[in-house]
Amino acid sequence: MNNWIVLLRGINVGGKNIVPMKQLVEMLLGLGCQNVRTYIQSGNVLLRHSESNVQVLSNHIAEEMLQKFGFRPHILLLTLAQFEQAAANNPFPNAQSEPKTLHVFFLAEPSGKIDFERLKIIKKDSEAFELIEQVFYLHAPEGIGRSRLAEKVEKLLAVPTTARNWNTVSKLLTLAAQD
Repeated sequence: MNNWIVLLRGINVGGKNIVPMKQLVEMLLGLGCQNVRTYIQSGNVLLRHSESNVQVLSNHIAEEMLQKFGFRPHILLLTLAQFEQAAANNPFPNAQSEPKTLHVFFLAEPSGKIDFERLKIIKKDSEAFELIEQVFYLHAPEGIGRSRLAEKVEKLLAVPTTARNWNTVSKLLTLAAQD
C-alpha cells in the first residue's frame, strides 16, 4: 500500500463546490482507498491505496468526484515522502512559530516560465519567498490576505498550485505519523 496526501483545491470555499467530508471519505473508500482521514473542511486527505501511479489515482478520484458532487476539482496528489520532504525543505524555520504566516504552495508540475523578477517586484519588504523543486514557500508576516504576492503567485509561477499554511502542513504530518 502507498501512503498519499490528497490536496483538493477550491472545495468548500465561499459556499461553492461543497463536499461533505463524510461523503468524501465514503467515496474514497468505494474507490479502494484505505485508512482515509480528512483534516478540516478544505480538502486535506490522508489515505492508502495500492495504486502507485499518481496520474491514474488522481484521475480516478477526480472522475468520481464529478459523478458524486457534480464538479471535477483540481487534485494534487503527493506521496507521504514528497510531503515530508516539502516540510523538511522549509527555508523559513523561524516562521514556524507563527504558522499562519508561512504558506506552502504545491505546484502541479515543474514550471519553466517563472517570472522571478515580477515576484520580487510585487512582494512586500517584509515578505520572503523561495522555490525549491515543486514547492513555493511564502513567509508573509503581515498576513496572507494582505499579500499581493500570494494573490499573484500562481499566475507568476505559470502552473496550477494549491497552498496550505504551516498549521495544516504540521497537522497532516502529525496525522500521518499516527499510522
